[in-house]
Amino acid sequence: MPRPVVSVVVPTRDRAGYLDVTLRSLAAQDLAEPYELIVVDDGSSEGTAEVAERAGARLLRPAGGSGPNTARNAGIEAAQADLVALVDDDTEAPPGWLRAIVEGAARHPDADAFGGPIRARLEGPAPRACGREDAPITSLDLGPADREAELVWSANMALRHAAFARVGPFDERFSTGGDEEEWLRRLRGAGGRVVYLAAAGLDHRRAGDDARLRALMRGAYRRGRNMRAYDSDRDRAPAIGRELRVLAGCGWHTVRRACPQGLVMGAHSAGRVVEAVRPSRLR
Repeated sequence: MPRPVVSVVVPTRDRAGYLDVTLRSLAAQDLAEPYELIVVDDGSSEGTAEVAERAGARLLRPAGGSGPNTARNAGIEAAQADLVALVDDDTEAPPGWLRAIVEGAARHPDADAFGGPIRARLEGPAPRACGREDAPITSLDLGPADREAELVWSANMALRHAAFARVGPFDERFSTGGDEEEWLRRLRGAGGRVVYLAAAGLDHRRAGDDARLRALMRGAYRRGRNMRAYDSDRDRAPAIGRELRVLAGCGWHTVRRACPQGLVMGAHSAGRVVEAVRPSRLR
C-alpha cells in the first residue's frame, strides 16, 4: 500500500450510530491520493469494532488513560501520514472535505495546524431558536476566505505531525473543555501558525433524543463546568459576580425572546457557576 497523504483520526466511545454516519462519509471522500482512517476506541462496550471494520478503518484501543485527548494522542502517534486530520464521531463530511484539507495545507506550507467551518445540524425534535443565540452544539464560521486563526475546534481540525512532535501531545487531563485549545495555545506560544480553511467545512450532528432540549442542556452544563475548570487552570477565570451576571442574562434572553434554546446557554453558564463554587478536578 502506498503511504497515505493524510491520516484521519476519529476518537469515539459508545456512539456506534453516530460513528457509522461519520465513517461512511469519510470513506466516500473524493480525494485522488491514498488516505487512511483510524478509529480510536476509548472504551466502548459494543458496536464500535463492527462499524470500523465495515468502513475499512484501522481500530486502536489504547491501554491506560481515557478521554478524547488520550484517543487523539494515540491516533496521531499511529498515523502514517505527515498530515493528520481530526474529526469527532458525530460529524458528517461532504465528499470534498478531505481534498480541501489537503489542498489547504499545501497552500499554506508555513502553517502548522488547520481548522474548517463546523455547521451545527440538529436532526429530530430540536428546540425552537430565535436566531440571536449561538448554536447549542460546537460550531465555527470565520468567514468565506482562508485566514489565520487563534483557535479552531477538534471536531474539524488538522495538524502536521512535525508540529505534534515539536509541541508535544494533547493534555490528557482535559475532556470537553479546553481539550484542543490548550494544545493550540501551546503551539502558538512556540511560534506556530493556525489557519482556517474556508472550503473544508463539515456538519456537526445531534440526532433523535440527543437533539431534545434536555439532552442539549446536559451537554452544555458539562461543557460549562469543564471550560471554567480550564480557565481556572490558566488563571483566567472571571470573578463569580461576572459569571452570575452572564447566567442572569441567559435567563432574561430566554424569557424576553421566548427562546427555548436560551435554556441551553443558561445551562452552560450554570455549569460555570457551579464549577466556580465547587471546583472539581480537570477530568
